[in-house]
Amino acid sequence: MSGDRGRDGSSGAGVQELATKTLPIQSKRFYLDVKQNKRGRFLKIAEVGAGGNKSRITLAMSSASELRDHLTDFSEHYAQLGPPNVDNPPEDGRLKSEIIVKDSRRYYLDLKENARGRFLRISQTINRGPRTQIAIPAQGLVEFRDALTELLEEFGTDDMETTQPELPEGRHMRVENKHFYFDIGSNHRGVYMRISEVHVRTPFRTSVTIPRKSWVRFRDIFEDYVEKMADLSEGDGAKGSD
Repeated sequence: MSGDRGRDGSSGAGVQELATKTLPIQSKRFYLDVKQNKRGRFLKIAEVGAGGNKSRITLAMSSASELRDHLTDFSEHYAQLGPPNVDNPPEDGRLKSEIIVKDSRRYYLDLKENARGRFLRISQTINRGPRTQIAIPAQGLVEFRDALTELLEEFGTDDMETTQPELPEGRHMRVENKHFYFDIGSNHRGVYMRISEVHVRTPFRTSVTIPRKSWVRFRDIFEDYVEKMADLSEGDGAKGSD
């Protein structure tokens, strides 16, 4: 079971959420979401600041793999840096830069420093569209890279999904002050069901993943408890009528 979140509790049209990780780094939270649509799998990274401001970038899985490799280089470079030189700061605050190019998208990676510390800024541009960016505190680069690596190891680095039968759409139900989401997904280990619980008053999601081969056994155990509780309720009703 993992501490995940449900920001809006639903997926966009034709978009399926496969996995999500939450990383608190200093005063920020970062959400790494692996999603899938008809064109394949992709990664969405969201940054939420202390004031609630949100920034997002989206990468193909192959670009996410390049980002992971660059994160290793940036973290090693950061580890070798001495304390900030306030009397002679680098030009534009830039310490190291790289670029990732994928089709019409460009990602500019800049390790920088300012009065608040050192950080990695990742900017995304699409053709002549607006630029979006996130900033990762340098102290959290290794943690961020490790979380990204775990997702890439589970879902691969291929942009296009292999041919497979269309999976059922997700379902949702509300019970009192909680939402429950049932989503069917797949990875290189096979098909699975992810059951997520979201409290209406908090932005966090708790989920459990059940492999397809266990669904029948899971159902049998659940039905057994339903029947036993029904028998107990009938027994209590009979006692009350005596």
